[in-house]
Amino acid sequence: MTALRPERQSGTAGDQGSPYGQSYGDSGAFGDGRHEDFAAGGAGAAGETAGGQYRAPAVDDETVALRIPDPPPERTPAVPADGGRAARRKAAKRRHGRRGAPQGRPAGAGAEEAPGAPLSRVEARRQARARKPGAAVIASRAIGEVFITTGVLMLLFVTYQLWWTNVRAHAQADQAASSLQDDWANGKGAPGAFEPGQGFALLHIPKLDVVVPIAEGISSKKVLDRGMVGHYAEGALKTAMPDAKSGNFGLAGHRNTHGEPFRYINKLQPGDPIVVETQDEYFVYKMASILPVTSPSNVSVLDPVPKQSGFKEAGRYITLTTCTPEFTSKYRMIVWGKMVEERPRSKGKPDALVS
Repeated sequence: MTALRPERQSGTAGDQGSPYGQSYGDSGAFGDGRHEDFAAGGAGAAGETAGGQYRAPAVDDETVALRIPDPPPERTPAVPADGGRAARRKAAKRRHGRRGAPQGRPAGAGAEEAPGAPLSRVEARRQARARKPGAAVIASRAIGEVFITTGVLMLLFVTYQLWWTNVRAHAQADQAASSLQDDWANGKGAPGAFEPGQGFALLHIPKLDVVVPIAEGISSKKVLDRGMVGHYAEGALKTAMPDAKSGNFGLAGHRNTHGEPFRYINKLQPGDPIVVETQDEYFVYKMASILPVTSPSNVSVLDPVPKQSGFKEAGRYITLTTCTPEFTSKYRMIVWGKMVEERPRSKGKPDALVS
């Protein structure tokens, strides 16, 4: 494109001899002095030669101006044709390798990156095995459930012992006291022998705000667990009644649970009143002494003149027995009192119950 090209031949013989030697002023070069018009670019730029009409060469875009190259054609990505099941399997093997996991990445990475992609059969089995708990996990779960169940049962048992037994025993004791007072008012509670479990008196301990029925016998089921206190009235442990002219009136009661009427008898001080109310009389005792701890087999505390009480001669005494320490039945606590007043009901309540 950049090489020189020979001048076009004119129509006369004189033109062939000197194509470039002739002056631009001669009329033979462009014909009839029209080179001015051609140089000026007018409409009559073409000159005449001796033999004919002269025409300017056509404009060559390749040599006259720079070219802007055309942009390359856009390439459309080739869409792989569906090769069927065999082609899909080969593609899956290339993506995931022979072991079902992408090459160079840990198993499961492909599933995390593309959650919607279908899993291979091997990968699906591996994930199913991973989700299934092992023997150690199952054993630990079973042991944990046993511990939890045991703890819940123990909590329910403690709640029953410390709370529900008191609620039920208080209700039963209140009902027994009301029934006993109704019988007294109607004249049905005449003194005499009492059946085991039958209420016959009320025990008042003003300092402890205790008012509880006294029943015959010390049966847990019939007396003590129903919130009442029991009179030692059977066999070798039989003690006197309050109206006896001499003797020891022995009572037993729970310190914890089942109404716990004797829970705070350890707080009694010498001189504190203890009152036994019957259908006809009030028997007023004054607290005399306490034995904080003794063996459950020490029945001498119920003797007519109890040992370790400080009493030296026969008299009218009261003995309160209960378990110690709290929430156990390993030992016994003993409180003694001495009668100081016997007051008929017709004279009204004693001062210990009025003040």
